[in-house]
Amino acid sequence: MEPLGNAMPNKYGEELIRNARAIAAPGKGILAADESTGTIGKRFESIGVANEESNRRDLREMLFTSPDIEKYISGVILFEETLYQNANDGTPFVKMLQDKNIIPGIKVDKGVVPLGGTDGETETQGIDDLGKRCAKYYEQGARFAKWRAVLKIDASSGCPSELSINQNAYTLARYAAICQENGLVPIVEPEILTDGAHGIDVCCAVTEKVLAACYKALADHHVLLEGTLLKPNMVLTGSQGAPVGVKEAAYLTVRTLSRTVPPAVPGITFLSGGQSEEEATAHLTAMNQVEDIHHPWSLSFSFGRALQASALKAWGGKKENWKAGQDAFIARAKANSEATLGRGDLGAKGESLYVANYKY
Repeated sequence: MEPLGNAMPNKYGEELIRNARAIAAPGKGILAADESTGTIGKRFESIGVANEESNRRDLREMLFTSPDIEKYISGVILFEETLYQNANDGTPFVKMLQDKNIIPGIKVDKGVVPLGGTDGETETQGIDDLGKRCAKYYEQGARFAKWRAVLKIDASSGCPSELSINQNAYTLARYAAICQENGLVPIVEPEILTDGAHGIDVCCAVTEKVLAACYKALADHHVLLEGTLLKPNMVLTGSQGAPVGVKEAAYLTVRTLSRTVPPAVPGITFLSGGQSEEEATAHLTAMNQVEDIHHPWSLSFSFGRALQASALKAWGGKKENWKAGQDAFIARAKANSEATLGRGDLGAKGESLYVANYKY
């Protein structure tokens, strides 16, 4: 056995590395279908659909049974309810995905709570029983996990504070170590919200600082980096700030990552952060066209709203619209698959999906 270096001994080590690499495979990305019951209720309300278990199951089944989904999607993040659900024909969703060589994942955090001593900043809860839950999720078939930390930029109040950065980095690292002890590839997600009027230079600096703190914490917790993935925000101006061009934002995002993310990490799967479907895809395309900055990790997607918004509207909660919903979903999945290979339209716009102080 080769020396472990700083990483802790782990009986799942080879499996973790294999699954992380599979999720980060070229031309593929992650469907984030882990919306909480409350969040999916808001989306159903926009199309006049009742927030009932049967409707939540039908939406997920429509997505998971889309023809050729396995060509573009390597992993699906599930909400706990969905991890244990069956399709209408009795097939467990986990088996349905596995049969398509799509790796099932699970959202394991329990949402954010106020972080004492800060100006409205937060920390994420769910660590206390995480080991037991991870073991249970692994037994059910999950092979990766997601934990979302939330940070905000507000120059007037000094956010993100050192306390917020360090507390969230520490918790992400603790979560990652617990996941790996139980066979789950941890997706590390330190999301810096786009709320505010700050410029892209501020987002650059803050993102560098946050990611540097995260990887210091991951090293302190002896996490096996080859068996992890990163899900960061893209480097963009604030939602009320003056926008910059797609190519500039892409360049600065890749530069920020090159300064902070170790080469051992196999893949970076971006969150869309409320961008329109088309904008998120354009930025991903542009990042994969950057040639003068070395990036040893794959640059891919872990989109929820930016993969589902059109599909949700096309479906409208009606069984007779399944094909229309699937066609809309596959169109976005294929476009994002192309974007991971540097192919696509950099001028696309579309309807913004931004929600202030986004929670899910």
